[in-house]
Amino acid sequence: MNNLELKKHANEVRKGIIIGTHSAKSGHPGGSLSAADLLTFLYFEEMNIDPKDPKKEDRDRFVLSKGHAAPGLYATMAERGYFPMKEMETLRHVGARLQGHPSMNYLPGLDMSSGSLGQGISAAVGMALGAKHQNKTYRVYTLLGDGECEEGEVWEASMFAGAKKLDNLVVIVDNNNLQIDGTIVDVNNPYPLDKKFEAFNFHVINIDGHDFDQIRAALAEAKQTKGMPTAIIMKTTKGKGVSFMENQVGWHGKAPNDEEFKIAMDDLEKIGASLK
Repeated sequence: MNNLELKKHANEVRKGIIIGTHSAKSGHPGGSLSAADLLTFLYFEEMNIDPKDPKKEDRDRFVLSKGHAAPGLYATMAERGYFPMKEMETLRHVGARLQGHPSMNYLPGLDMSSGSLGQGISAAVGMALGAKHQNKTYRVYTLLGDGECEEGEVWEASMFAGAKKLDNLVVIVDNNNLQIDGTIVDVNNPYPLDKKFEAFNFHVINIDGHDFDQIRAALAEAKQTKGMPTAIIMKTTKGKGVSFMENQVGWHGKAPNDEEFKIAMDDLEKIGASLK
């Protein structure tokens, strides 16, 4: 898929994020928007998946370790064809499949329920180890937040992954530098992330998380890396694509009101028009 098509899909994903959080009157738009390009690339180009057969045995696995970015994952899955985008309007509603954090009990296509930070990467490591034991060829991808990397469990899982040489595992960190209480530097500085992962025997790649060429190259490099897992640290902009949300910590976990919804959708419509 060419980059223009990917950009168009990512823009539709961002619209879905705004529609979902506005409809729910709650949720986490900022970190969903920052991860939209990466999620789009994974689901439209990188991963071996089939929306018509979400449980096919040889599918690649994805775990959203930063589970609060569920609107981003759901909107990506909708755009990919797992369910209609219209269902984004049910986000966080009682009885809906699209709960505030991913639940594999409700939605086909989810490989793991997640939300308690640090646990998603641990599950992904287990999946990768299981594939090795069973001589399976599927790959495992997991997306972490940079604030999540303040959790000790992240590093326990990383130590294990490095020790077991899980070269079928790709850990991606959405490094937008903001968490719920402020910048990650001010809250509890986990930097340097790349050097930490290197210390746990990861192959590390630093990229711009909004550049599809860099995302493509990094994931290709990960596939070629043998004998160790890969960590991709991607610099991103929280709230990417929505003018008043970009780099604003207040949009970590707040839904747009009716006026803000209109501005956000207008922003994204303009981006979409520029991609014709």
